[in-house]
Amino acid sequence: MEGVSFKDYAIVACGTLIPELNYLKKTGWLDAKLLFTTPGLHQAPEELDDQLRQQIVAAKQLARKIIIVYGEKYCYINMRNPYRTIDTVIEELREEGYFISRTQVENCLDMLATVDEREKLAAGRRTWWCTSGWLKYRGYVFRGWDKANANENFGQYSEAIMLDPIGFFDNYAAEFPEEILDFADWASLPLSPQSVPLTRFQNILLGAMDPGDRKL
Repeated sequence: MEGVSFKDYAIVACGTLIPELNYLKKTGWLDAKLLFTTPGLHQAPEELDDQLRQQIVAAKQLARKIIIVYGEKYCYINMRNPYRTIDTVIEELREEGYFISRTQVENCLDMLATVDEREKLAAGRRTWWCTSGWLKYRGYVFRGWDKANANENFGQYSEAIMLDPIGFFDNYAAEFPEEILDFADWASLPLSPQSVPLTRFQNILLGAMDPGDRKL
């Protein structure tokens, strides 16, 4: 991956991926301009629609090449208009002179580990998966949920595992141990990290680049 540059790109991403994208930027691997939508807007498709449009318009002021870091499924579900998808929103904002693409995954979990990899890691256990942003921004991600919602949604699982390619969990637990305990109590699930390679996320970002810029 040496020699790859995103300096001509703007990235519009779901806020749940702020920790991973900021890490890549801090370490020098990612030199794109970063814009984010509020974490957890998969539960508010109209709001996501508005924010995504606003951020893509803002990205056009920063770069001619734009990567939308969102998945195809589960990130945008509009029950009022099921034929409207996240790609519909993107297509409406395409215009001559701009390259706009979307990461080719189903959701944020797929950014970090495939379904097969997660099944192998679960080893038959009923596992609820998350990323670091789901914990850090859980006030947004689980906006409007009460204990009854948590019991209904988490009751089918026996454990919660965070896919963690950047060592987020240990640092967060050291600084905010009460947050880990509070989440585990609220979800009635033990939460633990699972280290995964960051290279999958990097390759997904590379794969979303203009083909002429790719150096895989």
